[in-house]
Amino acid sequence: MAADVAVHTPPPPILRPLPDQLLGPRVLLRPPRAGDGPAVWEAVEESRPELRLWMPWADKHGSPDDSEAHARRAQAQWLLREDLPISVWEKDPGLYLGGSGLHRINWEVPSFEIGYWLRTSAQGKGFMTEAVSLLCRLALETLAAQRVEIRCDARNVRSAALPRRLGFVHEATLRNAARTPQGELRDTLIFALTPTDYMPRHGNLSEGV
Repeated sequence: MAADVAVHTPPPPILRPLPDQLLGPRVLLRPPRAGDGPAVWEAVEESRPELRLWMPWADKHGSPDDSEAHARRAQAQWLLREDLPISVWEKDPGLYLGGSGLHRINWEVPSFEIGYWLRTSAQGKGFMTEAVSLLCRLALETLAAQRVEIRCDARNVRSAALPRRLGFVHEATLRNAARTPQGELRDTLIFALTPTDYMPRHGNLSEGV
C-alpha cells in the first residue's frame, strides 16, 4: 500500500503573517489605524476637486470624523485579511501622501488588485510608483501571488502610466465598462503582472524577500 502523501494546506487568510510596514527610499507603507483620520481628511480636502473626477468615494469624507471612521474600518479589514488597505506616508517629514493596498483578493489563486490615490501636492514626484513597487514585491514575493492587477479609467493618463513603468502588461480595454462619478460611461484599462513578468526584473521568487 502506498504511503500517505502529506498535502500542505496554506493557513486561512486571517492567520497569514504580514509585515507591520514596508519601507522604500522615500515612503513608508503601513496599515491604516485609529488616529489616522485627521491626516486622511487633510489630504482628501486638499485634493477633493481632482479626486471627484475619478474616485466615487471622495465626498464620503465629509468631515474628519468620516475619515477617522474610514481608517478604523480599514484597520479591521486588514486584521481580518478581508482587504489589505495601505496608508502611504512620506518618511521625512512623515506626511500622509495617500492610499493604496491589495484589494479584490482571491486567496485561492492568489491574486490581488492594486488601487491607489495620491494627494495633489505630492503628484509627479514618483511617490506612488515607489509605493506600488513595494506592494508588488509584497504580493509576489511574500504572498506568492500569481496575478496582480491594476484597473483605471482610460482617460486617467497619469494613473495608467504607473503600471506601464513597473512592467505590467496591458491586457484589455473594457469599453463602456463603468460610469464615472459624474454618471458618464467610461472605458476601463486592465493591466496585470504575473511571476513570469516580474522575475526578469527582480530575480528568482524562490529566493524570498
